[in-house]
Amino acid sequence: MSTTQSEGLVEVHGVHKSFGTLEVLSGVDLVVKPGEVTVVIGPSGSGKSTLLRVINHLEKVDRGFVAIDGDLIGYARKGDTLRELKEKDILRQRTRIGFVFQSFNLFPHLTALENVVEAPVSAQGRPRSEVEPEARALLARVGLADKADARPRQLSGGQQQRVAIARALATRPKVLLFDEPTSALDPELVGEVLDVIKDLARTGTTMIVVTHEIGFARELADTVVFIDAGRIVEQGPPAQVLDHPAHERTKAFLDKVL
Repeated sequence: MSTTQSEGLVEVHGVHKSFGTLEVLSGVDLVVKPGEVTVVIGPSGSGKSTLLRVINHLEKVDRGFVAIDGDLIGYARKGDTLRELKEKDILRQRTRIGFVFQSFNLFPHLTALENVVEAPVSAQGRPRSEVEPEARALLARVGLADKADARPRQLSGGQQQRVAIARALATRPKVLLFDEPTSALDPELVGEVLDVIKDLARTGTTMIVVTHEIGFARELADTVVFIDAGRIVEQGPPAQVLDHPAHERTKAFLDKVL
C-alpha cells in the first residue's frame, strides 16, 4: 500500500544529541516533505546514523523534537513539557517508520517470511492470516518469492538486505529510513539492493537514505543533505549540492569521494 501524498511529513526541529561529553547532533533542523527522497551524505562520525535513530526514537533526543505528520515521536506534550511515551506506544509509533539497517538485523532463527510477518502481527496486532499473503507479495516485490522458507544464514548479504527491506515495508510505514543499506555488502551485490530502493523511491514513499552511493543521490534524491560534525552544512537539489557546492567543507568531502 503506497502512502498518499498528504502522509509522511518529517520534521526535525532543533535536535541535540550527546553521548557522554561528545555532542553528535548540534541543533539539527530538517524538513522532508511527503513523498520526497532525501539523501544524507557526510564523513564517518558526522551524526548521520544518529539522526536516523533519533527520527524513530531508537535514540532519545536531549533537546528539540521530531514529528511525523504533526505527531511527536517518542513523546506526548503535557502543557509545556514533553513526557516520554510508554514502550508499547513507542513500538506502535515505530511501525509507521520503516528502518533498514546497515547490518540487516534479521532474526536468525526465523525464515525470510517469518521475519517479514513478525512486526505486523506482534506490534500492530494484525491477524497472521491477513499478513502472510502481503508478506509473500513483498518478498516477490524484492525478487525473493522463492526464498520465503530460507533462514538468513542461507541467503547472501544482498538477499538478506532485500528481506530487511520487505520487512520494513510490512507495517505499511509512512516513512522509510535507510542507514547505509549497501555498505556491508560485497561490491557485486550492491546493485541488486540499490535497484529495489530505486523502485521504492519512485512509488512516492517518503524516504531518508544515509549512503555513500553518490550516484544514487544524483539519480533519485529530491534533496541532498551534507552533514558534518553534527550540523547540516548544506542542503539542496543534487545538481546544486553535488555539482556546485557552496561550502568549502562540502567541496572537500566530495573531492574525496567522487
